[in-house]
Amino acid sequence: MRIRAGMLALGLLAVLGAGCGGGVAPATVPSLGGGSGGAGTGGNRAAELRAAAQCIRQHGVPGYADPVLTPAGVYSDTRSIQDASQSAQSDVRAACGALMARAGLNPENEPPAPPQLVQAGVRSAECARAHGLPDMKDPTSHTPYTPGHGFGMTADEVPAGGKLSHGFQEAAHACAGLFAAEIRASTLSSLSNDG
Repeated sequence: MRIRAGMLALGLLAVLGAGCGGGVAPATVPSLGGGSGGAGTGGNRAAELRAAAQCIRQHGVPGYADPVLTPAGVYSDTRSIQDASQSAQSDVRAACGALMARAGLNPENEPPAPPQLVQAGVRSAECARAHGLPDMKDPTSHTPYTPGHGFGMTADEVPAGGKLSHGFQEAAHACAGLFAAEIRASTLSSLSNDG
């Protein structure tokens, strides 16, 4: 279970002077588009990705952002799909599955984290270790992440007491700027420059 995204959100709330809200742990994204085989190439693939994204928006996930095609692969708006209702996910699967398969769009299969994101995550982890979360590990390119939300925390990195623990709160406040930088490095626009 990965929950660093909730910590990042909590850190941003601390910077903005807001109260401490509870973040939601990223869930596993249900398979919506099948495998990555059969994808088009070049301009055709970009057009196929846009068509799949438009279908997703029209069938229950209106805020879904267009995926980003890079040499490293396709980065997608996984969180919008994670946050969609089961009904919307079913509608998307039924209406858009073939388009997603043709475009090679599989929100479960993000490319490895690019260097810029890994570096931002390492800086966040270093700060967190220095401020109450000694078990926080440095991410690598193969550490799971959510575009637009950064890396998560594994269960063994979370202190006793979770988000309400002193260590979690201390790290959230002390490292908020670094967590915000990690989030920025994980946005689709930033990922498009790293691929």
